[in-house]
Amino acid sequence: MNSEERSALTTQFWRFLWSAILIALSGCLGNVVDSIIVGNLIGGDGVSAINLSKPVVQFMFTISMLISAGAGMLVGMALGKQDHQRAAYIYTHSFFGSLVFGLLLTVCGFLFPDLITGWLCQNEHLFQPTRDYLVVMLWGAPAYMVMWALSTMVGVDGSPRLVSIAILIDNAVNLGLDIVFIQYLGWGIEGSSAATVVGHLVGIVIMLRHWLYADNHLHFTHVHEQPAWGSIISQGAPLAVASICLTLLLLSANSIVLSSLGRTGIFAFAVCMNLLQIYNLFLSGTCRTLQSLGAIQVGKGDQEAFRLILRKAFSFITIAMILTCVFVWIDPQAIAHLFGANEPAQIAETDHALRVFSLSFIPFCYIYVVMIVYKLYNCHKMALFISFALSLTVIPVMWLMARLMPDYLWYSYLIAYVIEVLAIVALHKMGHMRFELPKKAK
Repeated sequence: MNSEERSALTTQFWRFLWSAILIALSGCLGNVVDSIIVGNLIGGDGVSAINLSKPVVQFMFTISMLISAGAGMLVGMALGKQDHQRAAYIYTHSFFGSLVFGLLLTVCGFLFPDLITGWLCQNEHLFQPTRDYLVVMLWGAPAYMVMWALSTMVGVDGSPRLVSIAILIDNAVNLGLDIVFIQYLGWGIEGSSAATVVGHLVGIVIMLRHWLYADNHLHFTHVHEQPAWGSIISQGAPLAVASICLTLLLLSANSIVLSSLGRTGIFAFAVCMNLLQIYNLFLSGTCRTLQSLGAIQVGKGDQEAFRLILRKAFSFITIAMILTCVFVWIDPQAIAHLFGANEPAQIAETDHALRVFSLSFIPFCYIYVVMIVYKLYNCHKMALFISFALSLTVIPVMWLMARLMPDYLWYSYLIAYVIEVLAIVALHKMGHMRFELPKKAK
């Protein structure tokens, strides 16, 4: 690869990356903004209620990863091979699968709101605000699912800039309507959830412009000689398993923190989970770029270009994590106040928790990116192991810390991730694994 080709690929990498980061705003900024506004307009219990609802958001994201992320990799590979019919076939399955699942969640929101809320929250003070936020979110589940599906496909199909614009407007609408619905219309915490749904609907409408472009390869078709769902699920499985484990972790961690540290602890934990959303902003952008642009290079069989993308991805995520961590350590109390903390106990607990979690998320981000690398190199078993380990290691560590050393409960994540890093290194060496790109497609 000559210097001109390197420069072109570098430009393409940054174009994909910033678009992917803006796409990630759809999944994380809505929750962060909701929590900040709710914390200041409603109070700390509102922030806790949003955090207690997050396992459902994570569950939706899990299905999106299983369908959309897996399909996105396949579409990228198909486009790299110039197989446009296959790309359209995969897109069709991804879109309708996401839509149908969203509609099923809407039905659950109408029929079983109390049952679902009871699974998430056993605290009588937090049950009603959690239910209020959750019900509206479930009613708008199709908007969540379709937004994530389209943002992945439109970006892979060569319109990352359009996706960026859609996400920016989505979040601007969300932010504006948060204030209107909560403060001026008096909808309370339901207004926060409703604002996110409306923002996603606006984003979907904007992305429909992609179908006016002459080079659009996304259209509905059910005609292809190879089945789709097996390949989609196979590609998306490691990411989906990681997300399922994270859902279980959120449920378990919320329960452990609430029983061990009470309402003050669950507020601090909610703020830390919002900090994780900031890390995920950069992490999701990096991973989506690897999945999309990296998959295209895999389809081409271009080893040198693929390794260039990997180097840039790791460089970017390292710089992003360092800057985020430094920002948190400089003034964690400002972050606590941002989310509406006004009691000395809340501020002190959140201050300590934020400093610990800002360090804990660094190994988490590296582990997640490495999982994507193993997947792209066709090391499926290792990728699947990391998917399980990412979250399931934390649960027993947190359980033991809560019972043996409750004063050090916030260190559970850091300890668990260090254990995972050591396990990955050991398994890699024991398996004599080598990173080799599949042979160039003919």
